[in-house]
Parts: sequence; C-alpha cells; structure tokens
Amino acid sequence: MAIRAFGELYGQQVVEGTLEGTGASLSVLSYGAAIRDWRVQAADGSVVPTVLGYDSFAPYLSQFRSFNIIAGRVANRTAFGRFDLDGKTVYLPANNGTHHIHGGNRGLGQRVWTMEEDRSANALRLTYDSPDGEEGYPGRAQFSVTFTLKGSRLDIAMRAEVDRATPINLAQHNYYNLDGGGDVRGHHLTLAASRYTPVDDLLIPTGEEASVEGTRYDFRGDGRTVEASDPNREGADINLVLDTDRDPSAPAAILRGARSGLELRMVTDQPGLQLYTAFKMGDLPLLGHGGVAYGNYSGICLEPQHFPDSLNKPHWPSILATPDTGYRQDLSIDIAPAG
Repeated sequence: MAIRAFGELYGQQVVEGTLEGTGASLSVLSYGAAIRDWRVQAADGSVVPTVLGYDSFAPYLSQFRSFNIIAGRVANRTAFGRFDLDGKTVYLPANNGTHHIHGGNRGLGQRVWTMEEDRSANALRLTYDSPDGEEGYPGRAQFSVTFTLKGSRLDIAMRAEVDRATPINLAQHNYYNLDGGGDVRGHHLTLAASRYTPVDDLLIPTGEEASVEGTRYDFRGDGRTVEASDPNREGADINLVLDTDRDPSAPAAILRGARSGLELRMVTDQPGLQLYTAFKMGDLPLLGHGGVAYGNYSGICLEPQHFPDSLNKPHWPSILATPDTGYRQDLSIDIAPAG
C-alpha cells in the first residue's frame, strides 16, 4: 500500500493510492475518486490491465473525462437540467447539449478528493465535502468512497451525509477491457435484467419500462457476446432494470474477456445498470496503458445506478437523500481467471 503525488489541479495536489491483493493490484486517484489502473494476473501468468486509463495526469484533463470516476452528485442524464423540489424548480448546468449529465461541468468526477489509507483493511478512503449550491445542487453533501481489496475482489462503499433533502445518484464509471486492449465486442456478457428503460433521441428515458426480448440489450440466461447482440454495430448506451427477484448476493453482471480468460463478477444493491459499449468514444490521440490506442468499442461500462432522469419520473425509485437517511451504495467487483 502506498500513496504518492500524481499531479496538480488548480493548486491542489492530486495523489494516487495503490492496493495489492491476490493476483491483483489497484491504483486510485484523488481526482474524481477514479480508478487509474487495475491489473489482474491471468491463468497463464500474464498481468492484464483490465480498465482503460493513463500513466500520467494530463490526459485525464484533456481527454475523456469519465474514465473510471465516481459520477455525481447525480450520475447520468437529467432532462433539461431541471427538477422540482419542495415546490421550487432547481436548475442544473446543461453540460450535455440541453441536458445535465454526471453532476455538471465539475461534478464529483472532476473534483480533488482527500485520500486516507487503512492498512489494516487494505483500503483507501476518499472524502469530498460538496458545499450548498455546487453545480446547482441544493444543500451540503459530505461524500465518502472506500475501496477495499480483498484477494481479487474489490468492494466499493459509497456514502453521503446531507443537511437537507437533496438528490444523490452515484455511479462508478469503469471502462473495462478484460483483454487489456482491442475491441470489446468479443467479450461475453450476462445480465440479470429482463427489462430496460427506453429513451428518446437525446437518451432521456421516456418513463416506460420494456422487455429486452428481441433487442440488443438481451443478455439474460447464459448471456452472449456484445458482437452477437449487436451485429449492426448500433451500440448500447442504455439503463437496464435489474431483476427484483434475483438473489441479491449473486452477480447482477458477469463479463468474460475474449482472449485473457479473465472474468468479472459484479454484485450491486442498485435497481439499475447502465450498459455503454463506448461506440461513440472516437479515436483518442494519447495512448493508454501499455501504449494501447483507444477508440470506439475499446471499453465497456457496467454502471450500477438508479434510473436516469429519476428526478422527473416520480413513479420510479426516489433518489432523494435526507438528513435522516443519507445515501449509501455497496458494490463488489471480482476480476479473476474464469473457473
């Protein structure tokens, strides 16, 4: 376990913390509480970088800003950057065309957090105190995210305390590539999700829930490869409704690399999961881990969350946190050789 300087943002030092597990190592940045690197030993002894990322700080500012961050205060999209609370309309920055996404221009994923190590638990704890009005959100919110590496399994505990009713919907935004590079369409995916939330042309949910039967979002049962689900390369950027009758201790998502033999198993307590196959990423000019060039389909995101635009869909589960309830989310991700 170690913490070292990694960069600087607006006069604030950005640090990197590293955890070592069984056949796995994890690096976390204080910038955005982002996972910078997650290396896992495959069955053949090779060490595979399983998430997209960079070896220096500058690309995180000039390139793709969502790599592996904690997105919030409210992840995903809020229609027209507004919602009603306590009889008043709250306005948020429209940073995704006419809509709001991932907490605004400088959401939690673009802030510098404070990092502490807990050697006895093999954990890193990050905290951020978001003041009232930051990015338009009402009330003060004190966030903590704890990364604990137990063998090959990463446990992520996300918490918040608030001083008034305010929306919170965090999403851990890893871009996975279990082969360490190349096209992820050969990855095999299984999801415990029989429904999804249809969207309009700007990716705002219509408020309906529809069956995945016959769609490119159907990964039930034994699952299938991303390529088999989407032969026309239309891509996926959609919220899946996780089955409420599933075993809560069983994986909601299982992802297996095409070449490495590595398998990801994800357990979550959230009602939804955003599937994004990075089909709109475009070619990024700076090289990532191992000198790999990133472009369309270089990664796949599996983001546990509450449903997008829940603030404007009162029939969906609420994302309002209160001083009494606070906010909590628990996520476990195990990446290891399939077996």
